[in-house]
Amino acid sequence: MNIRSLTRGDGVVIGAAVLLLIASFLDIYSYDGAANLDMPNAWSSAPLLLGVVLTGIAGAALIVLARGLPQAPKVLGIDLGHIGVVFAVLSAWSALANIFDPAGGLNNVGEGSSGPDVGTGLILILIATLVLAAAAIATPLVPALKAALVGAPKPPSPQPYGGQPQGGYGYPGAQQPGASFGGQPQQGQPFGAQPGQPQPQQAQAPQAQQPGGEFSPFWFAVPVARPLFAEDGSPTPIAELAPGTWYLAVEQRGPSLVAQTQDGRRGVLQDTSGIQRG
Repeated sequence: MNIRSLTRGDGVVIGAAVLLLIASFLDIYSYDGAANLDMPNAWSSAPLLLGVVLTGIAGAALIVLARGLPQAPKVLGIDLGHIGVVFAVLSAWSALANIFDPAGGLNNVGEGSSGPDVGTGLILILIATLVLAAAAIATPLVPALKAALVGAPKPPSPQPYGGQPQGGYGYPGAQQPGASFGGQPQQGQPFGAQPGQPQPQQAQAPQAQQPGGEFSPFWFAVPVARPLFAEDGSPTPIAELAPGTWYLAVEQRGPSLVAQTQDGRRGVLQDTSGIQRG
């Protein structure tokens, strides 16, 4: 699981789930003039625990899990993230019902009997589930929530467009073998030669300037998780590029880039908006 694939909206979901868990240990009822009375919490009420607390936490876990994996798992053809959103909404709906009628049918027993009032725990449970449901629904729609929760690390020094950072694969800045795919040869060194290998005499001559329209491989990072499609045009993604990881662009096809992942897979990145060049 790559935490750099998580968005700010996922951070709100995680925070709401933590608040929901904390609130489940607080009193769900209150009585006037009964300050010394030991009140139950959500773990003493099976309907509240199963229908609100555990449903909301399970929904948050499914949302974060689906976002963090390279490809979201599916159950009966349904994305786990979508199931998590449904769980979050159901949790908020059930919490709202408990606020309106915290004692259920208890306040209807006998004549003139009244049930308990809403406790602090129940109020916080409602707030947590409402925030959880709102974040789960709004994250795909609000640009501020779709932004990466953890930004991509910056390269040690800015490189010109098309320049090859002196780095290992996946991160500019470490040692880069001369034979690596897409690597740029040092001055006076032919492409693909190993460091320290004797060079032919003609390789010492100044290299010719590349034409302005010729593509040069470069490193880049994506602002949010984006799918990488097969080069044959198949609509099924072969991988997902995660924020915070550097990838190598080896070819340009119109507005798209052909990128290579750390494990050597190549694919087409169709959405290149907002990418950070190394």
